[in-house]
Amino acid sequence: MKLLAIDTATEQCSVALLQDSECIDRCIPTPRGHTDLVLPMIQELLDESGYSLKQLDAVAFGRGPGAFTGVRIAIGVAQGLAYALGLKLLPVSNLAAVAQQAAGRLKLAERVLVCMDARMAEIYSGTFALAVDGLVIPASEEQVLAPENLVLKETLPRIGMGTGFRAYPVLRDLCEGMVIEENALPRAREIAYLALRDYKAGLGVAPELALPVYLRDQVAHVKAS
Repeated sequence: MKLLAIDTATEQCSVALLQDSECIDRCIPTPRGHTDLVLPMIQELLDESGYSLKQLDAVAFGRGPGAFTGVRIAIGVAQGLAYALGLKLLPVSNLAAVAQQAAGRLKLAERVLVCMDARMAEIYSGTFALAVDGLVIPASEEQVLAPENLVLKETLPRIGMGTGFRAYPVLRDLCEGMVIEENALPRAREIAYLALRDYKAGLGVAPELALPVYLRDQVAHVKAS
């Protein structure tokens, strides 16, 4: 099983190649330029692994939420590869990819809260729980909201992750008692492992059916006249 994962949804460009349980990846922190970086990074992974694109079994990508342009880059590259190679696509939540980074520190059913800076004085947020396979599963709906409107229900998550905690100090007050990691960004490595679970479950989709998830339709403030 050889799976390529791509993520360009945030201020980081990331690709990963998962071959069975072995994963190699590349991450470049950058606020822009993802379009120019992503294909050479994929080629680097292929050169390192000795595989070719034709040997891939599936392609995964970070489907959002995230920067509108960044999400479109990832889905465009993934669709292009999938069409050319006749492969299924595996869209993976960017919030889940952040949550997965905390999986090794969670006990079964413990939760992690992800809050990513969505700009415009809002956050993208979702809660995830550790499943028996060591991967996270959704424990709430993903949403976009003002940070002060975040409401934590039921069991308090043990870990809080994401750039929202850095951008909006009010979140730390609301999440008092959590271990906070404010610099966490989604990575293709975690997207690959989450996508592998979906692949085994037969959840791959045709390229034309792979859709981005923005959560928010408004992309710019409108100035009052």
